[in-house]
Formats: sequence, C-alpha cells, structure tokens
Amino acid sequence: MKIALIDPSLFTWPYDRALAGALADLGHEPRIFGKALPADDPRLADPLFAPAFYASLASPALARLPRVATRVWKGVSHVGSLRRLIDELAAWRPDVIHFQWLPLPVIDARFLARFREIAPLILTVHDTLPFNGTPGSILQNLGARDIWRAFERLIVHTRQGEERLREQGIEGGRIVRVAHGLLHAEQAPAAPAPRPADAPVEFLLFGQIKPYKGVDVVIRALARMSDDLRSRCRVRIAGKPYMDMAPLRRLAKELGVEDSMIFDLRFIPDAEVAEMMAGADALLFPYREIEASGVLMATIAHGRPLIASKLGAFGELIVDGKSGLLVAPGDDQALAAALGMMILQPENRARMAAGMMRLRESIPTWADIARQTAGLYGSLGESRRAGWTAPAPIPAGDRARVA
Repeated sequence: MKIALIDPSLFTWPYDRALAGALADLGHEPRIFGKALPADDPRLADPLFAPAFYASLASPALARLPRVATRVWKGVSHVGSLRRLIDELAAWRPDVIHFQWLPLPVIDARFLARFREIAPLILTVHDTLPFNGTPGSILQNLGARDIWRAFERLIVHTRQGEERLREQGIEGGRIVRVAHGLLHAEQAPAAPAPRPADAPVEFLLFGQIKPYKGVDVVIRALARMSDDLRSRCRVRIAGKPYMDMAPLRRLAKELGVEDSMIFDLRFIPDAEVAEMMAGADALLFPYREIEASGVLMATIAHGRPLIASKLGAFGELIVDGKSGLLVAPGDDQALAAALGMMILQPENRARMAAGMMRLRESIPTWADIARQTAGLYGSLGESRRAGWTAPAPIPAGDRARVA
C-alpha cells in the first residue's frame, strides 16, 4: 500500500518516523509529508520524508520576523501548502491518507473533501483535549473537535482517549486504540548506568516547554522542600520553549529555588537524547493535561523511573511505586513529597528503574503496531467500497450536550 502520513509541523516526528519505518519494513510505501526544513537538518536526507508545508518559512529572513507576523504568514502558507499537497497526492494516488495533526482545523476542514476524493482518511488523535488546552492561537481551537467526525477512523493510544471521544459523540466503531511504541530505543542502554552515591539526584523535565507541562508546579514543589533536601538535587528543564519563560524564571528566583534548577532552553537533537536521559535519575511529568507522550515512551525505553501526573498513558502504564510515582495534576505538595522520596531512598529509585525495564519488555513492538495499523488501512478500503460517507456536522444547538 501507498500510505501518506501528514504531519504539517512535524509535531511528532519520532512517532511518525517509527511508524513509517515499520510500515516500510512490512513492504508498504509510506511517505511523511511535513514542513520544509533548513538545509542542515538531517531529516531532509530521510528517504521517507517529503517536505510539503511552509517552504517560505525555512528562509532565514522570515525567521527574523516578529512571532505574530510569522504566525500570520504560516496560516497563509498553510492554505497554499494544502492545495499543492492535494495535487501531489492526486498524482501519487496513495491507498490511505493518515493525518497525524491538523494544526488549523477551521482551515483544514475545508480541504478534507478533496483529500477524501483521493483516498480514505484516518486521523490519530494525539490530544483528545486539543493541543492539551494550550493552543498557540485562538484560531487553532476553532473546529478542533468537530473535524474529528470527518474521518473514517480515529486512532487513540489510551482508554482515556477512547472514553473522551465517545463523550464527544463519536461512534465507538470508528475509534481504534493502537499502542504507542517505544522511542529512541535503539539508543537506550541494556540497563541503567549506576550513579555515584554522593552525586546530586538529577531530575529531568524534557521536551517542548508549554504551559500544560507544569514547570511552575515543579518550582513550587521545590520551594516546599527544606534547604538541605533541595541542595541534594538538581532539576533540569530541557527543551525548546513555546511560551514566555521569563515569569517562570522570576518565580524560581522569588521562591529561592533558582540555584536548584538548570534551564536548558533549546531544541534537543536526537543525538543528545540518550545522553541526557542516561544522566537523569528520574524524569518529571507534572502535566496538567496529557493523552499519550512520546517522552514517556523514550523514558520507558531508557529504563528511567519517573514522577508523573496520573493522567492518560501515565495512569494506564505506570504502576505507582513500581516503575515510578504518580501524583494528582497540579498538586505541588504531593510532587514535593515524591521528589523527597526519590532523593532520600536511592534503593527505591533503583527498584523502580528495574520495574521500568520490565515494563519496557511489555510494550508492543513497532512491527506489531505497524501490522495493526496496516490492517486498519485495509479495512478502510472495504468501508470505502461499502459507500462510507462522513456524518453531518453536529448542529450548533447540540454541541453543548457532547462538549
């Protein structure tokens, strides 16, 4: 089968590439359509990648524009990119079109009928609360839930995802749960490296920095700890920020915890991920909202224990006390207690790291995931031949009952 995987901004490149690679290994012909990249980006050399969005934004001149101007230009470019992609897919004739993300649903919805003329449509709903409640703009939220009804099948990774889609009025037969595979597993060690007993305990909050990630919760949790206990740990916040970090830095200074924190605010290349995770005693996920998490799957692959909010995949995969510690979202007091336990009980950290290694063995392989996904693609052809049509949009007066 020819498979078009569409992720305009490459929000989940590691996931896209792992799925596409496994599909290719099964003999299929996947192609990832995403944003144009700088000339020195190694992804450009990937044979499964096809730049199809925002070509003009790769220009160094546009990179210097104010953020608001860049967003406006990106929206304009998105429309042109969709039109060109439709023409490209009409010529290539894929058997299925699998969207990973819809960055501007109110615009994307206007093009789906044309995509559907080419091949059946499927969407992976990575966030059942669109953009985890923190869209980059108001425009991104418009139609973010209504557009789900335009797809033949919706993939989710968790039971929470299934339940939320049903609550939104999506028929259960169109929802398919497919596991999220391990990420960066090829870089992961066979077992976690031992840490010096007298070294500060290293906590890592890794990935794109957005409001829902709960950096402020970590800061307040550190402030609840005694000076002596806090001196025995360091918290590294590592990743590219998609929010104003100045208020968080001020909060850390006002609460007297800035010496216990390292802000490493940049895009972290894949080559550094393994080293960064190997250097951490535990990963932090104090999220306010989440469905599935690529960083979680990398953490499992590296056998690192974690402290996480009991949400989504964390609540479904992590057994509290065995492979990590689970706390209520936004509860800085509970997070402080969990941090203290990790610091004071190295034997429990080691036990939970071993538990994470056992969990790693239970995660489906990408080959298994690809086989299930390919089977789903095949079933879409049958639905198409049976005359599937998209349901009518939910009437405005009824939306409150399924919101």
